[in-house]
Amino acid sequence: MIILKSKQEIKKMRVVNAMVAEVLNMLKNEVRPGITTYDLDRFAMAYSDKLGAKPVFLGYGGFPNALCVSVNEEVVHGIPSKKKILKEGDIVSLDFGLFYDGFCGDSAITVGVGSISKAKQKLIDVTRNSLYKGIEQAKVGNYLFDISRAIQIYVESQGFSVVRDYVGHGIGKNLHEEPQVPNYVPEKGFNILLKVGMTIAIEPMVNMGSYEIEAKKDGWCVVTKDRMPSAHFEHTIAILEDGPVILSKEN
Repeated sequence: MIILKSKQEIKKMRVVNAMVAEVLNMLKNEVRPGITTYDLDRFAMAYSDKLGAKPVFLGYGGFPNALCVSVNEEVVHGIPSKKKILKEGDIVSLDFGLFYDGFCGDSAITVGVGSISKAKQKLIDVTRNSLYKGIEQAKVGNYLFDISRAIQIYVESQGFSVVRDYVGHGIGKNLHEEPQVPNYVPEKGFNILLKVGMTIAIEPMVNMGSYEIEAKKDGWCVVTKDRMPSAHFEHTIAILEDGPVILSKEN
């Protein structure tokens, strides 16, 4: 069941998502050669405490950390580690969420570590742009797959592929609510008319090579099957009468 949110509830979601954006902005400035992914997780934890908010990924389904940190060929759900040291030329995806005043916020960014190749920079730019292509379609009267189609067409026109096995989602009092928000148009699936009060997290995961992925032995981290790089961007948005509003944009 899709849960439509009231204006007051969306106001609360704007607060928690602004906190998420604030933490990601802080983390982005900490990404540099020599830092470990564990360090980034500790920064995220400390900043969450400062804000008085709870990291929503910590313990979710057994996930052991507050922050998902995925490097290069890692697509999503990378577990922070003291042994994983970022190097010049890496790209790193930071996926983070908070729970505050009864509601969840969720967002993700991919950034380069020092100087990166033109190919990796294009992958980051295309993934970020595809998110905004999808958000543009998140308006009353459109259907869910209009979002999916906009993302897929743009990404594939740039020579990259869209991950099929992981999708965006509804969000509100729970981190994952209905509907699922695919980043491609599935052959089967129930298309949904978009309505005022829907709150969804749109999160394209884009691979430089094939869209095929597989899980690592830790049971969490997902990597590209061909070990080519991947990038990930995400915003939580609300669908209002006059169009989509990005809630996870820093105030």
